[in-house]
Amino acid sequence: MTRTSPQARERIVAGAADMISRRGLSATSIREMAKHAKAPLGSTYHYFPEGKQQLATEAVRHTGETIARSLRKELQAGPTAGLKAFLALWRKIVVDTDFHAGCPVLAVSIEEPPTEEIPPALAAAAEVFEDWETLLATSLREHGADTEHAAQLATLIVAAVEGTVAMCRAKRSTQPLDRTSEQLLALVASATRS
Repeated sequence: MTRTSPQARERIVAGAADMISRRGLSATSIREMAKHAKAPLGSTYHYFPEGKQQLATEAVRHTGETIARSLRKELQAGPTAGLKAFLALWRKIVVDTDFHAGCPVLAVSIEEPPTEEIPPALAAAAEVFEDWETLLATSLREHGADTEHAAQLATLIVAAVEGTVAMCRAKRSTQPLDRTSEQLLALVASATRS
């Protein structure tokens, strides 16, 4: 009988997110995700009876909520502090993994769906991006940016950071992140009272 615990399920989800961030979804099997999380394959199927797509969806949501939780906390000090924390988080990920990991949300987003239907993991990725944009836009509005400009700048921030993380991985350098950081911080400063 498979022993179950919330910690085991969480470990499998976090392991799947890490694998997807490194190899993408198509190149990662559920067996590899279980092995990476040091979990028995049986336990993985116990928690995720629908298989890889269900686990990938949970991995995307897990990543989204982890980053959103950090953003909510840091944005309490304003959009500049939130942006700096967002940038620092991605810098830490690419540097700590020696440029081998990026964002599992982006990785799921750029892969061709296996069918005409929108897979649950892709729908979850869209929700995560929307959530990050909303958090940023709300903070920008609260600090003086008008509604439309705040929404546009929030989208630009998420898109720029996600693209920059991919560039850092390709170039094996944080230079793209350094350049993007400087420009985004300047845009936030000019859009707000900070």
